Amino acid sequence: MTSNDWPIYRGGSDANNYSPLTQVNKDNVKDLQEAWTFYPGDETENFRFWKYECNPIVIGEVMYITSAWRRLYAINASNGEKIWEFDPLEGARGGGVLRGVTYWAGDGEQRIFVAANNKLFSVDAKTGQIDSLFGDRGRIDLNIDEGGNRDIMVRISTPGIIYKDLIILGGAVSESSGAAPGHVRAYNVRTGALVWTFHTIPWPGEEGYETWPQNAYQNSGGANNWAGMSLDEKRAIVYVPTGSPTYDYYGADRIGSNLFGNCIIALNAATGALIWYYQTVHHDIWDYDLPAAPNLITVEKDGKKIDALAQPSKMGFIYVLNRETGEPIFPIEEKPVPASKIPGEQSWPTQPFPSAPKSFARQSMTVDDLAEFSAESFETNKKILNGLWHEGIFTPPDTPGTLLFPGSRGGAEWGGAAGDVATGMLYINSNESPELGRISRVRKNQNTANETLFGAGQKFYLTYCASCHGADRKGIEANPSLLDLNKRLKQSEILDKLKIGSAIMPSFAGLIKGKEDQILAFLTETGKDVPVGLIDGIEDTSTTYLNITAHGYFLDTLGQPAIKPPWGTLNAIDLNTGDFLWKIPLGNDPELQKPGDPPTGIENYGGPVVTAGGLVFIAATLDSMFRAFDKDTGKLLWEIKLPGNGLATPSLYMINGRQYIVIAVSIGENLNHVKSAVVAFALPDG
Repeated sequence: MTSNDWPIYRGGSDANNYSPLTQVNKDNVKDLQEAWTFYPGDETENFRFWKYECNPIVIGEVMYITSAWRRLYAINASNGEKIWEFDPLEGARGGGVLRGVTYWAGDGEQRIFVAANNKLFSVDAKTGQIDSLFGDRGRIDLNIDEGGNRDIMVRISTPGIIYKDLIILGGAVSESSGAAPGHVRAYNVRTGALVWTFHTIPWPGEEGYETWPQNAYQNSGGANNWAGMSLDEKRAIVYVPTGSPTYDYYGADRIGSNLFGNCIIALNAATGALIWYYQTVHHDIWDYDLPAAPNLITVEKDGKKIDALAQPSKMGFIYVLNRETGEPIFPIEEKPVPASKIPGEQSWPTQPFPSAPKSFARQSMTVDDLAEFSAESFETNKKILNGLWHEGIFTPPDTPGTLLFPGSRGGAEWGGAAGDVATGMLYINSNESPELGRISRVRKNQNTANETLFGAGQKFYLTYCASCHGADRKGIEANPSLLDLNKRLKQSEILDKLKIGSAIMPSFAGLIKGKEDQILAFLTETGKDVPVGLIDGIEDTSTTYLNITAHGYFLDTLGQPAIKPPWGTLNAIDLNTGDFLWKIPLGNDPELQKPGDPPTGIENYGGPVVTAGGLVFIAATLDSMFRAFDKDTGKLLWEIKLPGNGLATPSLYMINGRQYIVIAVSIGENLNHVKSAVVAFALPDG
């Protein structure tokens, strides 16, 4: 591997989204043109997916990608021609986000590790043939919980990272009650044997066990690494950012600070031993997952160079810590925050607030911040806003309603930040997405004539599905309605989705086992006739609390953002000082842009790449544009319309003296996509 390659997800084990290539620079980027496009072509009629987020890796002249259906492809990286393909699901349906693959080479062998459903596969990088010596006929089952005696469901959304002869993996789990624990595990790359496990929900005798109720390791879930990791190869330290414990918005069954949820964890990469940790949210009830791996970057402070890491967050904070010790580079203060009003909930009394850098996302909203697309919608939004509880970013979800801002989709996205290793500058995109948080009490069981038939199905739905699809099954924002489901899908197709997962929906295969008939009965034939039973304020031991507006945008009566633009930004932050170099709107909605106003910014996913050629490349926005900015000023230098939304992080590489920039593209409307592609750009040949 050379500096011409893009050998690892996000470019390198330091997760910096950085390219040392300079052929494409500020002077000539305007001349970039499409070099080739590759269409996986494995989509089928009526196939729909949420986002195609693959960050291609490039070794020599070969690119490795996965399709939106998790099929693995090797492509000639100079012309886009297919070399081979591997179908881990053997023709079966397989959706859900997968952001790329992992490459390993040793002993004259080369392997690609690709995940599908709950399996990890080892494939010969040269031939596309499965490595039969790895695990069980070329695969390992991630649902095997060594020594835990639990039925767990784990899938991979972000590639693992290689340390010598180990592949280190996190995993995506359900975000509802009953989810799997978020173990971090390392496997031998040759044999698939499990080498070490770090328990993010501590077992008896392990550090942090006392921060949970007794025996939480046997029944609590989450605290998982779905966002990927970074690795200091010299120090043999792997840095693991984790998400929230489950259930995301209510934690009466997990009283305590809940280590190692919402933590940056430094582990010995060879053994999995804990070195240090820093918790960014105590007892998370806001779904404030750490959404991306931290950048490993060297900063200069008070005349001294410090090997640091910079961890972006959904709250808009960046936690800058000493890489060896975990000590903050800039002071972080524990401040009092509002207490939950929900009976039984014990929210944590303080939360950490970094002094620098300042948040790159807005964290508060008043009437003056409301957009005014019409007088009527403004007045409606004003009434809604005035009725919401909001005392900062750690205001607990409540029954009357809470303003969650930046919210679970706000601040940093999974693409993370681009770190300029030469200057200590950090470039990061942000969503400005206020959300509504409303907790309601929901009956787990109904005393009806249908209780025997529907009880298990309804309980499953209210526990695992209602937070995204609504307690009334009418859907919440991008999450579709499940009413009249039997008119749209066969029962076998419904079960397939429950077993396999789709988009951000995880697999529930282990949880529905033995309850299939009741779940199908509730979801299809007569599920409508069973009342959901929202009973706020009524004391009933057979109930639980759910955020029935989870991930719900705060929109006006016209379906437009309730807050003034910008709705998406791109930020340049000097990590040496904590100061902002520049901030600009990212993307534009011309229909909502008022005459004479700057671009609106727009909802965005994926991340940026920064180059030694002085550029920041980013697609990410829902306006289908791919852009390049001057990294020193934020000036737009180049943009081009893609065939769809580039909701991924670009990759950069060079072959035979020609530099390429590639982006994965989701083709369709908004977040309803039907086709995927990888598009490459380069300067004119010759």
